[in-house]
Amino acid sequence: MIGNIIDILIATKAKESLFQIEEANIIKNKGILGDRYFNELGSFSEKLKDKEDFHVTLIEIEEIDAFNKLTGLNYKNEIFRRNLVTKGMKLNNLVGKEFEINGVKLLGMRLCEPCKMLSNMIGDEFLTKMIHKAGLRAKVLASGDVRVGDTIKCH
Repeated sequence: MIGNIIDILIATKAKESLFQIEEANIIKNKGILGDRYFNELGSFSEKLKDKEDFHVTLIEIEEIDAFNKLTGLNYKNEIFRRNLVTKGMKLNNLVGKEFEINGVKLLGMRLCEPCKMLSNMIGDEFLTKMIHKAGLRAKVLASGDVRVGDTIKCH
């Protein structure tokens, strides 16, 4: 399985709008340098502090596009509040598997299901139409830099 990174998104604080960056420094057992969860300032930082599945979140552009088409909406990638937007790879297949992006090793921990906070921003259709489609939570096993355009390889 091979896919690509088409967008890298972070926010420095909870509920702040995500913004695009071209390159991310991803740190083992921590996440993306500068992101709200790296700095323990995310909406769910306290709740997730003993888990290892909040380091990096990913979502497929194909699922964002399908949601927009199904609902007639035109939401941009940032509104879905995931760090890495991918293309060409089914993320659900990475649960329990190691994968790599430019030397950064990650472990797919669990699906990143729709939450009430995000549905309040996007609308109720997010909760119902994005179940099992809203992304993947991953643990960082090895540090490095990830850039837009990098390839995702599954081991």
